[in-house]
Amino acid sequence: MTATHPALRLGLTGGIGSGKSTVAQLLQERGASVIDADAISRACTQRGGSAMPAVAQSFGPAFIAQDGSLDRQRMREHVFTNPDARWLLESIVHPLVAQEIQRQAKTAASHCLVFDVPLLVESARWRPQLDLVLVVDCHTGTQVRRVASRSGLDRSAIDAIMKSQSPREKRLAAADLVIFNDGNEIEPLRRTVGRIADQFGL
Repeated sequence: MTATHPALRLGLTGGIGSGKSTVAQLLQERGASVIDADAISRACTQRGGSAMPAVAQSFGPAFIAQDGSLDRQRMREHVFTNPDARWLLESIVHPLVAQEIQRQAKTAASHCLVFDVPLLVESARWRPQLDLVLVVDCHTGTQVRRVASRSGLDRSAIDAIMKSQSPREKRLAAADLVIFNDGNEIEPLRRTVGRIADQFGL
């Protein structure tokens, strides 16, 4: 009977517009199990989501959309100007997200688990749980251009989101591996991800 090796736990992060989600998809295509913290968080705050009873109780009906989900725009505006509200929302959502992440990690079949976490660098609890951190990086101007193109947000809204994330230099300082993704073509990125996937036996 052969011994089973523990799965490699790879943290994946990057600023908004860096291409992190595309890198996650490419790694998944190569056989990695991707655990998407953002998707789990969104599910918690959909209609019937595990966070919604506490959100409704703590913030009131004004923050619940007509379909029963979290009113994201209203909440985003609220927490940007109210640090206590951000702390309260995170104290509700983060433990539920952590539970679901651990559940998915235990049931994953791949020998490479990719934890797609936008705020990985900002959260001190993450690094001890990971073997390596992969940061997807690009120039700040590229981030702004990509986000404006895909979302239609104006520059002030994009700047506010970027200021809520760690500075680029701090992300790079936390990285074991970096993918510089400043171009517009998918194939160079696919080749780069392929070389990294080879290192992980994917």
